[in-house]
Amino acid sequence: MASYAENRKARFNYEFLEKYETGIELLGTEVKSVRHAQMSLEGAFVIVRGGEAFLINANIPPFQPKNAPLDYDPLRNRKLLLTKKEIIELTGSEKNKSLTIVPISVYNKGRKIKVEVALAKGKKRVDKRQTIKKRETDREIRREYKGR
Repeated sequence: MASYAENRKARFNYEFLEKYETGIELLGTEVKSVRHAQMSLEGAFVIVRGGEAFLINANIPPFQPKNAPLDYDPLRNRKLLLTKKEIIELTGSEKNKSLTIVPISVYNKGRKIKVEVALAKGKKRVDKRQTIKKRETDREIRREYKGR
């Protein structure tokens, strides 16, 4: 299972409550771009409208820019393939608890390209500081063990 793109800032800025594995609807040239890891999830998010989920602001540049259609938009909205039950869960929790849906990573599963999305709650500044502090102490501990 190869990982094509990861949203590292999402792990820092949000606390994940529930994760979902979804398919994504792509054009042929977009599939080639994703398989060559030319995709960026920075600033991307998911919205649910009309019983469908869409990935917004994910940047997938054309695989061959000179052969791309003239009206190609790398930031276009892409449909996510979820079950009705999952969409209903996401819609209810998104509205009631003021949570957001964030893409975490894009990877392949067999020949299919999958997107892992999470129902997330924004971290407060204090929580972010604790994350940084924990990361620094873990790094120091690893340095000490490596030196021995």
